[in-house]
Amino acid sequence: MEAILIPSASPATRARAAGAALWTGRVLGALVTLFLLVDAGGKILELRPYMEGTAKAGFPLGTVLPMGLVLLACTVLYAVPRTALLGAVLLTAYLGGATATHVRLEQAYVFPVVFGVLVWVSLYLRSAHAREVIRSALGIAGTNAR
Repeated sequence: MEAILIPSASPATRARAAGAALWTGRVLGALVTLFLLVDAGGKILELRPYMEGTAKAGFPLGTVLPMGLVLLACTVLYAVPRTALLGAVLLTAYLGGATATHVRLEQAYVFPVVFGVLVWVSLYLRSAHAREVIRSALGIAGTNAR
């Protein structure tokens, strides 16, 4: 993690904080990944609740399987450390579509938004590369203590 996390702390304290952030990111990422895999599995298996929900949302039933496969691919990319950044971008797009669908149907849309945020928070906490990319995209200078 960065020295900026706790600037006046001792190196040992910073190391403990970095370790805690890393494990928090891993646990959050695992929970998000598990949920998304279950969701993808339900779509791929075309389970009744997924079919009914898709029909209520106004999508043709033939789209359930392709949506499940897309979600599965994005989630696997997110779960693999080397491709996690790409997976996070693709999951953001997928969850953005889910948010738009809920907004169009005048339903609560907090759930896909929260999952999108959790995708990025967990990635930020567990990946130095992701922190660099995010900081660069936001124009924030940072120092990495490696």
